[in-house]
Amino acid sequence: MKPELLLLLAAVNLSAFAAEGMWTPAQLPGLTPQLEAKGLQIDPRSMTDLTAHPMKAIVSLGGCTASFVSPKGLVITNHHCAYSSISYNSTEERNLLRDGFASGNFADELPARPGSRVLVTVAVDDVSNTILRDIPAGMSGRARYQAIEDSEKELVRECEKDPGHRCRVASYHGGLQYELIKQLEIRDVRLVFAPPASVGNYGGDIDNWMWPRHTGDYSFYRAYVGPDGLPADPGPDNVPFEPEHWLKVQPAGVQDGDYVMVAGYPGRTNRYRLSSEVGNVIGWTYPEYKLSREAWLAAVMDAIEGKPDAALKYASLVSGLNNATKNYGGMLEGFAKGSLVEHKLQLERELREWTENQPQQQDSKPSALEALNELVEESISRQQRELYYGQANRSALLGAARTLYRLAREQQKPDEKREPGYQQRDLLRIRERLTRIERTFDAQVERPVWRHLVLAYAAIPPDQHVAAFDRWFSIDGNAVDTEALDEQLEEMYAGTTLSDTRERLSWIGKTPQEFESSTDPFIRLAVALYDSDIQMEEITKDLSGRYQEARPRFMQSLLAFQQARGQSVYPDANGTLRISYGVVIGSTPRDGMAYLPFTTVEGITEKNTGNEPFDAPPGLLESIAEKRFGPYVDKQLGSVPVNFLSTLDTTGGNSGSPTLNGRAELVGLLFDGTFESIISDWDFLPDKTRSIQVDIRYVLWSMEQLGGAEHLLREMGLGG
Repeated sequence: MKPELLLLLAAVNLSAFAAEGMWTPAQLPGLTPQLEAKGLQIDPRSMTDLTAHPMKAIVSLGGCTASFVSPKGLVITNHHCAYSSISYNSTEERNLLRDGFASGNFADELPARPGSRVLVTVAVDDVSNTILRDIPAGMSGRARYQAIEDSEKELVRECEKDPGHRCRVASYHGGLQYELIKQLEIRDVRLVFAPPASVGNYGGDIDNWMWPRHTGDYSFYRAYVGPDGLPADPGPDNVPFEPEHWLKVQPAGVQDGDYVMVAGYPGRTNRYRLSSEVGNVIGWTYPEYKLSREAWLAAVMDAIEGKPDAALKYASLVSGLNNATKNYGGMLEGFAKGSLVEHKLQLERELREWTENQPQQQDSKPSALEALNELVEESISRQQRELYYGQANRSALLGAARTLYRLAREQQKPDEKREPGYQQRDLLRIRERLTRIERTFDAQVERPVWRHLVLAYAAIPPDQHVAAFDRWFSIDGNAVDTEALDEQLEEMYAGTTLSDTRERLSWIGKTPQEFESSTDPFIRLAVALYDSDIQMEEITKDLSGRYQEARPRFMQSLLAFQQARGQSVYPDANGTLRISYGVVIGSTPRDGMAYLPFTTVEGITEKNTGNEPFDAPPGLLESIAEKRFGPYVDKQLGSVPVNFLSTLDTTGGNSGSPTLNGRAELVGLLFDGTFESIISDWDFLPDKTRSIQVDIRYVLWSMEQLGGAEHLLREMGLGG
């Protein structure tokens, strides 16, 4: 990559620094004057070193963030990030979701859900030149996609020669820049402590995205390695991992106006999308996804009614669907109150005018903006199929069968030619996914839910259908014989052996011919869908390759334009390590309403009804009534703070991220945003965007009140 482009990607507007921005570690030195003025007390350059404190204490869970808080591999994250592991270990007789869990010692700790990981980033290297150097002009979309994928696989293969590490290539700005990320992959993860849902999920879906909030959204894992100190499969001989760095827990917490920062792995933002993309999200994507998820959720709730064990198995799915529907609704409300499409159109007009006056930005090819808009239209033409056919494939057993048959087909190729996700490096993860089905599947629940999803797919325009799927279920246009469908589904679930974990795993390593001669109905369906699945995948790869050509051209012009206007440049979130900065402060979300920056334990009592989700533990309520707050009382508030607001710029994936003070000490855990902040995936609103953190003082106080965590407090350097 050209040096001037690297400088452009790292450029920031030092005179106009605000809370907005999920910054890469390499950008931090350029922010030094502003950060120090706002309260940072460590050298920003220290945060560019991923092998030093505090960055090496920050870990990814593969969808959430966490951090080491002891020299014995103790990891703190959100309760909702550990939710699937708590659910996995729960039964009707021993309901850990309801009652919580506290391990008395190392031997009592429970295995996390199969496939759980603690990933410690140890190196990030720019590999843009390696990825892009052999891509000639005029390359087709499909060929470009393959060339990039082949380069990525080779980089990953070389990187993973170092045992115990997992590597991946991340792209920035749609493919303008690429980085190779190397992470220590700890595979033995165990559940250590989880508060009951009446603390960890207090307020439930009613309070989700709301303020004031009184949720103790925290839990603890521990990372284990082999006796040699290297990552190992879960086993009784493993020992607690000893990290080089861990965060100091600061029980003094923070005050209104204090500087805070968060380090974590935010998932995806879309701040640089076109007006046409935003318009489609507002007009179709979010309304349609909201309706479809609401109907899916209703089908699940009907199916689990009166089935306590099934309700535990599907608790994580129910939580996810509830969160998604509320998220989509909040996005739409936020869009309706703003004018983001108009702002995007204005930006695109200004960009065109600026480009015309910048000879170095002019291109003989059609403009990247025009090319991107054409690709957006092409994507829109396929969106109904992608949504509803995707949902119609959300059977756990069909998913298992498709994975197994695809694996058998891919294993006929040399490993370097296999599809990512089906290489030798992926076999353990495939086995883990297939294993955990046993605690997330119930045939009596899945069958009626899958029926609903198949019928929803059948109702979309027939030209969006997949012929092989229609043939299997005898779908004619939009017509479905529901009695015949019910009979067919009954026969499929009665005739399969894939519901048994041992039988499911026994298919790993079998040949395509063995699959093709199977009489198992789910395997037969997977085989029947394979050709059309591959055909659609090829179309998607060609489209992606064309995006990989057009999006970087557009972003290069846009970033140069922004720099010329003195605006900040930070990449959209893409699951890589980022840092956000801000202050503890409330907000005024609408006329006549003010959000105070803190909530206190008295608010728990005020909300409490004794019924879920406002059913705090009696012992906790008694301690609040008697004001047994100990050292965790905030003198200004006269109580224990529960949650607090900040201006931190965050999104999904930041859940569990440590909120740090100016000395990089742990003062809270980020777990949510206010309802007015949901739109921040697309647009940052300084006056309204607020992140919600659980205050470390409430974490420590509630651990003491719940009991069973005294040894963990001592392990973190607290207590006697």
